[in-house]
Amino acid sequence: MTGANAIIVSMKVSQIRQAYLEFFAARGHQIVPSSPVVPGDDPTLLFTNAGMNQFKDVFLGFDKRPYQRATSAQKCIRAGGKHNDLDNVGYTARHHTFFEMLGNFSFGDYFKQDAIQFAWDLLTQVFKLPPEKLLVTVYAEDDEAYEIWNKKIGVPSERIIRIGDNKGARYASDNFWMMGDTGPCGPCTEIFYDHGEHIPGGPPGSPDEDGDRFIEIWNNVFMQFNRDEAGTMHPLPKPSVDTGMGLERIAAVLQHVHSNYEIDLFVNLISAAKQAVDAAGGENCNPASPSLRVIADHIRACSFIVVDGVIPGNAGRGYVLRRIARRAIRHGYKLGARKPFFYQLVPALVKEMGDAYPELRAAQDKVSEVLKQEEERFFQTISNGMEILESALAGGAQTLDGDTAFRLHDTFGFPLDLTADVCREREVAVDAAGFEIAMQKQRNQARAAGKFKMVQGLEYSGKPTLFHGYDTEKFEGSTVLALYVDGTSMSSIKAGEAAVVVLDNTPFYAESGGQVGDRGELFNELSHFAVEDTFKIQAEVFGHQGELIEGTLAVGDTLNATVDHQQRIDIMRNHSATHLLHKALREVLGDHVQQKGSLVDAGKTRFDFTHQAPVSAEQIRAIENLVNAEILLNTATSGKVMSLEDAQQTGATMLFGEKYGDEVRVLEIGSSKELCGGTHVGRTGDIGHLKVTSESGVAAGIRRVEAVTGRNALQFVQGLEDSLNAAASVLKTHPADLVNRVTQLQESLRLAERELDKVNSKLAASQGDELATQAIDIHGLKVLTARLDEADAQALRETMDALKGKLKTAAIVLASVQGDKVSLIAGVTADSIQKIKAGDLVNFVAQQVGGKGGGKPEMAMAGGNDASQLDTALASVKDWIANQ
Repeated sequence: MTGANAIIVSMKVSQIRQAYLEFFAARGHQIVPSSPVVPGDDPTLLFTNAGMNQFKDVFLGFDKRPYQRATSAQKCIRAGGKHNDLDNVGYTARHHTFFEMLGNFSFGDYFKQDAIQFAWDLLTQVFKLPPEKLLVTVYAEDDEAYEIWNKKIGVPSERIIRIGDNKGARYASDNFWMMGDTGPCGPCTEIFYDHGEHIPGGPPGSPDEDGDRFIEIWNNVFMQFNRDEAGTMHPLPKPSVDTGMGLERIAAVLQHVHSNYEIDLFVNLISAAKQAVDAAGGENCNPASPSLRVIADHIRACSFIVVDGVIPGNAGRGYVLRRIARRAIRHGYKLGARKPFFYQLVPALVKEMGDAYPELRAAQDKVSEVLKQEEERFFQTISNGMEILESALAGGAQTLDGDTAFRLHDTFGFPLDLTADVCREREVAVDAAGFEIAMQKQRNQARAAGKFKMVQGLEYSGKPTLFHGYDTEKFEGSTVLALYVDGTSMSSIKAGEAAVVVLDNTPFYAESGGQVGDRGELFNELSHFAVEDTFKIQAEVFGHQGELIEGTLAVGDTLNATVDHQQRIDIMRNHSATHLLHKALREVLGDHVQQKGSLVDAGKTRFDFTHQAPVSAEQIRAIENLVNAEILLNTATSGKVMSLEDAQQTGATMLFGEKYGDEVRVLEIGSSKELCGGTHVGRTGDIGHLKVTSESGVAAGIRRVEAVTGRNALQFVQGLEDSLNAAASVLKTHPADLVNRVTQLQESLRLAERELDKVNSKLAASQGDELATQAIDIHGLKVLTARLDEADAQALRETMDALKGKLKTAAIVLASVQGDKVSLIAGVTADSIQKIKAGDLVNFVAQQVGGKGGGKPEMAMAGGNDASQLDTALASVKDWIANQ
């Protein structure tokens, strides 16, 4: 090995990352920081899974940067959706849930020649890889790339492999990249490293290409064409380059190890994982255990997901985080850990990656707390769940039934893939279809138990309802399209019947997006129908639920529709305020705040969001001030319907997990911009005022605020004023002086309590002097029983202490009767507890007065509810002690 090679071999992961970025920076590339693993502006992605994600709009022409060359080390996660490596982690040498993608990008600047030259120079001149250990692939029809590799770089033809149409479609090759069915696309050239003949496997394109001998370390994508709907390839006016090299893979090559888990970063994390597991009950687990690899991998994914504002939950990204965390916890449990350990790896991760990603270091305490809470929650049930699973697998079945898998999920918090992970270790399959059936059954039961409107039971196949409620609260000449009574379609109804009416046109808003449905009335000259609620039977079919007050109503009748104005305006104020509230929460608490549910009705707005700690009074005040400042500006609101793509370009907030159609409504209220289909005020000033009325926790990491607006805010403030005035009147002071008056009374009360304590102490001492003379001697032990009726627990304890001090060697029982309740205390001096225990003594007496008790050997208390037997019970103490 040469001296140069020795230096390179010693490169740590952090040094390799930095060398890559510096290499491209020296060649005119802008070093661009990694984007978050949670895409903020791309609802099509669950997580960032490639280095080019943050540049997608640049490649598509929607965005223009001040630079044409870029390089980055991008945090990536593949643990959900289309790109999901979770099941393979721990079983292979190179799969990870979290990995770093090193990339260099050209936006219409350099192309194939420079991209290939850059890659070759970095690998052979900077990283000093032997050229004979490298081979490349090109797309079969890409003669240009072939010629560059062969003629200009000098790679022998036998180490250049053409990869072509091997899947039956012209552009379906691994070496031809497409962003979608249409749009930018182009050929790829990949670079492979040969680990040597001692490793099984063949070169790419061969029958045994899936072996581990030849490992892809770099992929260069040449965006050369634009594919139209007919499949025709049109040359792009400015061809671009997108490359990617896995940091973990190149580190394994440079550090002369075969597995990614043997590189320095993972060696250190695995060591930290072993220490944490051993400290949590593990029995000196094997450092080479696959479970430790799982834990070391998963701490990276979990930590960076939490850094970007996600917390464990039951849906979307939160559920993926929970799956990964609980998989790691289960592997620790498998190694013997019986208490939380996973969160303790966060400092070790920060030591390894905190310099490259300062956001990780800044959020270290938050990440540790979130993961600790998830561990504590799962450790409460994991042992019981594992017992159920072990029992189910003990019979030797080849498949775990879906009901058991669902029970583990529903009762013990085992995600399905965690159960599948355990089963795979036993070579047992899981009935995923049966699991889904059980899951759907529970969903249906939940809907019924929650009294969800069973709109799916209304069979409707007519025209849709046209909604006019954004512009008006009244509509004349609506036609009745359908009527339903108790879920059954009817041709007509009569007065007194409750029913659901479907109209062809309506101003009524149907419950959706957290906003409740409108109330109001439907009427003509002969009939009057009171609408109590409006909901969606189908996406564009509105049901008006209520009662026919007078007349008759038949399908085909014409009605006028009028929304309850007061309810509608109250709802609009609350809904518009919710948008401003959401924005203010993010400004005050941080960008990690994400909406987790809302309810907007006429009385209030209720908003649930992600946050790990209670919101302080100061923060609440800051949030209120931000919202009310927007209200006072009295700016006009606007709602525009546009394509989802156009909406994305506006920067409107989109809620992850929501299913958006091709067209969406972008609502601008003050400085807030969100997708929303609800009804809203015309100007922010119409909200009037916002007042937060409560803040609370509703689940782990989920907080809830409730607020009122408009006339409800006024009534709330007036109610507080009434209470303030009433309290001031009782305390005979002015409302402005109420705090001082209460403070004075509290101080007076504290002084009185201290004086009372002194009096009680003196009383106990004097009672002790008197009572001590009543003690009798039984086998050298002073025995005393006495009643101190109306004495509280504090007085009984103080008297007991005084008596024990005077009698020295004694067993004492004191009793007090207050109303129907008997209080007992027993005391035994330290030199006598070998003979008699206070707990046994007090329990003996308590059982005779209808109670029970216990405590320490020296002091124990009890209670009862039969005072009539107290004297007899106290008298029996002497004989009980004499017989001990």
